Amino acid sequence: MISNNESTCPNCGGQLKYYDKVNRIIRSKQRSTKWIRIRRMKCQVCGGLHRELPGDIFPYKQYEAEIIRGVIEGLITCETIGYEDYPCEMTMIRWISQKIQLPL
Repeated sequence: MISNNESTCPNCGGQLKYYDKVNRIIRSKQRSTKWIRIRRMKCQVCGGLHRELPGDIFPYKQYEAEIIRGVIEGLITCETIGYEDYPCEMTMIRWISQKIQLPL
């Protein structure tokens, strides 16, 4: 995963070049979902593929960053109105136990 400002490979430091786009699902409260297109970049040195993620989603997570932050900070629980059906309690427990690093 890379940010929009990086043009170097996080693995080897090689130059990244546009490769293609892939679909990514984003889940938010009250079971609403949307699909977005994510650019993939290919390293010209090691051949690694890296996704260019927007700031409102975390790597390997389908939920909006706002929801994940709320759960980790204790603002969103199973009883929070509007979030009672998404995400499930086990997902919230897993996020808290993994101590997900919150990007700024």
